[in-house]
Parts: sequence; C-alpha cells; structure tokens
Amino acid sequence: MERCPWCEGFDLYRQYHDEEWGVPLRDDRSLFELLILEGAQAGLSWATILRKRDRYRQVFDGFKLQLIAQYDEAKVAALLADPGIVRNRAKVAATIQNAKAFLDLTAQGQSFSDFLWQFVGGEPIRNDWRSLAEVPAKTPQSDAMSKALARAGFKFVGSTICYAFMQAAGMVNDHLTTCFRHEEVATGATQVRRGSR
Repeated sequence: MERCPWCEGFDLYRQYHDEEWGVPLRDDRSLFELLILEGAQAGLSWATILRKRDRYRQVFDGFKLQLIAQYDEAKVAALLADPGIVRNRAKVAATIQNAKAFLDLTAQGQSFSDFLWQFVGGEPIRNDWRSLAEVPAKTPQSDAMSKALARAGFKFVGSTICYAFMQAAGMVNDHLTTCFRHEEVATGATQVRRGSR
C-alpha cells in the first residue's frame, strides 16, 4: 500500500495520514484547534506537533474558545513552563488572541467553518500531483485566507501556514496520485470528519 512519502517514519504519522489528513473538516472547534497547531508548527516539523497534540489538548482546555480567550499571565507562565508543548511566548500569545478573534468573528453571526471554506468555494479542490516536488507551499487561495484571517485579528496565519492548514483540513486534496488515499478522499469513500474529538 503506497502512501505519501512525507508520512513515513513512525506509526502515529502514518495513522494521521491514513485517517485524518485531507479529509474535509467542518467543525468550528476542530478547525480552530488545527489552525493553532499549524501555527505552532512554524519553524518545526509536523511530526513534532503531532507527538505533542494530546498535551496541547490537555493544557489548552480541549481548545474551548471561551476559556482560552480568558487566559491570564499566570496561565501563560504555566504554559511556557510545560515541556509537552512548544514553549514559544509569541505562539502562546497568538493562541489566546486567535480565540478572541474567533469569538469576535462568530459573534457577527458567521461560522468559522463557513468563513474558512469560502476560500475554496465551499468544496475541496482536487489536485493530481504525482510527486512532492509539484505540491505548492502556498496558493492564491491560501494568500486570500491569510489576508482575511489577519484582517480579522488572527496571528500566525501566513500563507504557507494557511496552505498546510487547508491540506490537513481537506480543503484541498494533496494526497499524491500514487497514494491509496488520493482516490478515497476524492470520491468521498471515507468518513468525513466533523468533530474529530
């Protein structure tokens, strides 16, 4: 069974590729979690973040937006002392700011999911890459998403982060054509993720 070569290395990585990556995700809280984790990845590997994901869920209160938006300096200090996450003050601060921006956005009556999915017209873009060298780091759609998120007050949402997010959330199908998951995801012959937790 052939997979996208980036996921080879350890079982958790392969499982993430086989079960989550590229499957359309439309649950607001889960999309927020993914956006935060993609931002945390900046300058690091996704494998590093994947290993730390369970700890992130624990220390960030299950990514409950209302709780994160109220974190104070004592909570920030506790987070920065926790070796189970990426101890970067700017990334922790961005998580709190992003929770506030999310709440502001949804207070205007728009779901986070609809806000994000508009950049691909509400449906996944199917790509047909044959090698990793063909896969872009960003696209006009990720550029537009990045600018819109920044205008809405989000941090750590550059275009490259947004494209990685779009790939993971199934807004684009970037499984290589040689990967067994490419056709499964493209035809919807796989369970669509709603709330992944």
